[in-house]
Amino acid sequence: MFAAIAAIALVVGIVNALSGAQDATWRGDSADIGRRLFWELSSIVVILALVPILMLAVRRMRGTASLAMRTGIAAAALLGFSALHIAGMVSLRKLMLWLAGNTYDFHFSLASILYEFRKDAVTALLIGATLWLMDSRRELHKAARDAQSDPPASQEHPSPNLIWLRDGTSRIRVAPRDILWVASAGNYIEYSLADGTQHLIRGTLAATESELARFAIVRVHRTRLANLDRVSGVDFKPSGDFELTFDNGKTLGGSRRYRPAVASLGGSTAPV
Repeated sequence: MFAAIAAIALVVGIVNALSGAQDATWRGDSADIGRRLFWELSSIVVILALVPILMLAVRRMRGTASLAMRTGIAAAALLGFSALHIAGMVSLRKLMLWLAGNTYDFHFSLASILYEFRKDAVTALLIGATLWLMDSRRELHKAARDAQSDPPASQEHPSPNLIWLRDGTSRIRVAPRDILWVASAGNYIEYSLADGTQHLIRGTLAATESELARFAIVRVHRTRLANLDRVSGVDFKPSGDFELTFDNGKTLGGSRRYRPAVASLGGSTAPV
């Protein structure tokens, strides 16, 4: 993966240098291909050294379902990437030219910083998207391998009243009655049980919804399912949203879009 990103960055850098030289020639200036290649390659070296920052940010973003958290992680990663890229690029150029007996002046100004930041934003977006797609592909392959190694359905569900959860390399047998709610967590789903334990399982909420519907575990929010058999009370808000109270005192919020799923609880109709 790193080699692929490095190869693409190198090709882009060479093309940019050659294009800049050609533009200069058309304007009647010196092409100075060597200098332009040096500018591009010094930038690429620093960018490649910072790829782990983008990789870490992508992994963190994929691990959370919160849009606000993802936005915050992306903004922090972009600002950090750009700041380190500019500082590293300038330092490398100064060092290399000093060793060659020359000097380098970046001409720090708001305009030059914004100019570099604009290019860094595009670079970070392209590299981040590539890392995201590669991670998605790797997870799909892993899921396919796991599916092939899963035991037969007869062993996976020895009882119609029990389900198996795969937590890493171990398997946990859970009675649907013990489930309070299930929540989406990025590429995982989190089971919250009545005894307070939680299990993070790789999968999608849509697939889990289909599997658990027969146990009266239904969707009450875009990112949550709730076990209606454990609900002892429901409070409908003026906004149309609602709050479920479970028989152990725990509460969970639901959105108005899924109000019909809980409207009949208690034998009454939800207020409009």
